[in-house]
Amino acid sequence: MPGAEVAIDWAGFQQQIARHTRFLLTSHVRPDGDALGSELGMAGILESLGKQVQIVNPDAAPERYDFLDPQRRIRVLGRDVQADALPAFDALMVLDTSAWVQLGPMADVVRSTTAAKIVLDHHVSADDLDAMVFKDPRAEATGRLVAEAAQHLGVTLTPEVATALFVAQATDTGWYRFGSTTGQSLRIAGDLVDAGAKPAEIYRQLYEQDTLARVHLIGRVLTRTTVDLEGRLVYTFVTDDDFVASGAERSDTEDIINMTMAVRGSQVAAIFVEQPDGRVKISLRSRGDVDVSAIAEVFGGGGHKAAAGAMLDGPLDDAMRHMLDRVRAAMQ
Repeated sequence: MPGAEVAIDWAGFQQQIARHTRFLLTSHVRPDGDALGSELGMAGILESLGKQVQIVNPDAAPERYDFLDPQRRIRVLGRDVQADALPAFDALMVLDTSAWVQLGPMADVVRSTTAAKIVLDHHVSADDLDAMVFKDPRAEATGRLVAEAAQHLGVTLTPEVATALFVAQATDTGWYRFGSTTGQSLRIAGDLVDAGAKPAEIYRQLYEQDTLARVHLIGRVLTRTTVDLEGRLVYTFVTDDDFVASGAERSDTEDIINMTMAVRGSQVAAIFVEQPDGRVKISLRSRGDVDVSAIAEVFGGGGHKAAAGAMLDGPLDDAMRHMLDRVRAAMQ
């Protein structure tokens, strides 16, 4: 695609793809649109080259992404297939993460396999997965890298693959409104639309299919939104009681943090979500100079400069205090 900065050894990537026949694809816990779209897009690309492909994730996908996988080909480790019953594979590809903690139960599969290991990712944070790593932190989404991989592999995108990759890129750029969006992002989006992706239908599937329970959850969480540092810091939290009272699912918290960024003057946002095991999931967003990935890494998390996350031990009040103190210090 014209104008793309080449940071990835695409010749080396091509060699890895040519060398192997049976691929197992996986991604991070709590898979989002970029993870799922990248996996499904890569699966379609590999299959067009005559490869055998299986997708196994550590967690189930949120229901809003069901339209991407009508054949239900994405399986969940421990639910649909056990680690000792995985289909044979000679290459394992990890998409949209380079961190052990983000692999959840799939980490043991990655550690123990004797198959070739390949990572395709755009995150800054990284661990040594003992893999061939193809990474470009400048890319706004891993889906963008999968689209570029298709070009380098000489694959023509089908409407299904184009749709998956459009979801990957659009969701990780906040529907092309985040600062990570570039002219190249939009050129790729245009190519995906030309290949069959339908933005209006994709938007409807992603953002106009909310349950009443999610609407009620959003209302509860936004009502308690708090600002600090003269409005530059905005944060809120979600308790177990919120899920019980609203009837919402855990995945229904997706995108609420971006809603808090609508507060005038906000530069950094945080949302704290109580987990069933007592820990607290924290998501961070920034649209200024604050590097939230550096903050998240202090707590064992990671991500991008503008979007990152971590998991802290509870209780909720303690997790909020520790993280907000660190955020305030970074914003001084």
